[in-house]
Amino acid sequence: MLIKTDGLVIREQTTGEQDRLITVLTRSNGVIRAFSNGGRNPKNKNVSATGLLCYSDFSIDKTGKGAYIIREATAKEVFFGLREDIIRLSLAQYFAELAYELSPREENSDEFLRLFLNSIYFISEAKRDVGIIKAATELRVLSLAGYMPSLVACDSCGQYESSIMFFSPSSGKIWCENCKSEENTLTVSSSVVAAMRHICFSPPEKIYSFILSKDCLAALNAVSEKYLKSVTMRTYKTLDFYKMMTE
Repeated sequence: MLIKTDGLVIREQTTGEQDRLITVLTRSNGVIRAFSNGGRNPKNKNVSATGLLCYSDFSIDKTGKGAYIIREATAKEVFFGLREDIIRLSLAQYFAELAYELSPREENSDEFLRLFLNSIYFISEAKRDVGIIKAATELRVLSLAGYMPSLVACDSCGQYESSIMFFSPSSGKIWCENCKSEENTLTVSSSVVAAMRHICFSPPEKIYSFILSKDCLAALNAVSEKYLKSVTMRTYKTLDFYKMMTE
């Protein structure tokens, strides 16, 4: 069966002397692993289109045994800007790891692909603050994957907003200043809660369109990170590397 789709290469590894095994977040089939025969040979027509963090059009053959083989690949965007800055590149690699962890398998993944393409594009072109892009991508992909935090109102009394609120990374719930839960919570300002709501509830093209002070943006990133790690129950080496590069 021949599959024609576009996708973002989120992992790559070598197999043998000339071949490449890549993992692609495809629009039509979610995350798949596919062999690119001769994919490391500079003379191979698919070499540039199957590299890490390349966005390409693919013709992929699914064999009777369920293996995927790249028949043809044409690069649509290679994000040259990422190669000019190690911090931007390390953040994009972190997003690739999130895509692998949270995107669907064997089903349509249009919203996931759009999110990661937009995020990586904004990093590559330096069009947004990296802190905004990072937090927005973390919270939005969790929401798409079925882990949207419960941000509408205080979980106890239903109050929409107070000057400070409390967020639980374990349950994803919030409480107002009068209803602090017995759960381990993070104290967050109303500005941070408003940004979280914006990221989770806005149309895809607007999730990066907000402004926060430096301190509030740092708090937002701390909240999104802790919630992500709590939900997925794992750490991320690419995130650790990114943070090491930015310290």
